Amino acid sequence: MRIGNKDFSEKNHTYVMGILNVTTDSFSDGGQLTDSDNHISVEKAIDKVARMIEEGADVIDVGGESTRPGYIQISIEEETERVVPVIKAIRERFDIPISLDTYKWQVAKEGIAAGAHLLNDIHGLRYDNGEMADLIAKADIPCCLMYNVCHCSTPGDVINDVSEGLAASLHIAEKAGIKDENIILDPGVGFAGGTDKDLAILNNLDRISKLGYPLLVGASRKSVIGNTLSIPVNERLYATVAISTLAATKGVSFIRVHDIRANKEAVRMTEAILRA
Repeated sequence: MRIGNKDFSEKNHTYVMGILNVTTDSFSDGGQLTDSDNHISVEKAIDKVARMIEEGADVIDVGGESTRPGYIQISIEEETERVVPVIKAIRERFDIPISLDTYKWQVAKEGIAAGAHLLNDIHGLRYDNGEMADLIAKADIPCCLMYNVCHCSTPGDVINDVSEGLAASLHIAEKAGIKDENIILDPGVGFAGGTDKDLAILNNLDRISKLGYPLLVGASRKSVIGNTLSIPVNERLYATVAISTLAATKGVSFIRVHDIRANKEAVRMTEAILRA
């Protein structure tokens, strides 16, 4: 798979996607990149990107709207105003692939024009009437399609639900003309309907991988950790690293995390052991 001007092997390697939340209310790091007027500071964002690259990030994922439980949706205009200047600044200063985390095709359109190389859609192309899928197909760029329980009418066995939900997204992608080699799938940890279901997803990544596409796992600091271990957000690093290690052993292609160095080193060590 090619993202931007870099090639990513989909087998036998796990890449690290660094989370850059240009938001005021994300569950873990909202407001860290704002100025005294509570506006997003491009310079603070760039400083953070520089640190993430130094620590080993392979992709930067820019998100302008929090999707934490109970989040408040912001307007298309506000989300665009948050992400576009940051994407442009990253493109100007760094040679690293940029992912845009949005489910709104209007924001995606402006983000692609600003220089985003990949679209990360938490609704798996199912939020609108095909506009996002058409946009991605015409731009001929990669996309990450996530399972989201909100599109499941009668939730049952979570692995079947995830497989069926992702299959529905793949059908939309195929109909729009998105190339198979441009698709990553995300089983939706944190969006599957509860801690037990999140744990089942992590334990059955090999079953989900049978859909035949590279997988992305995004569990960094999430409630599955807090609920399982009864620890607050700022104490969830070690458990996130455990999940990243598990993902690497199961052949996951991408992990989406806040803490780059710790997760990168865990993945590299795991891969070294598996190759021995």
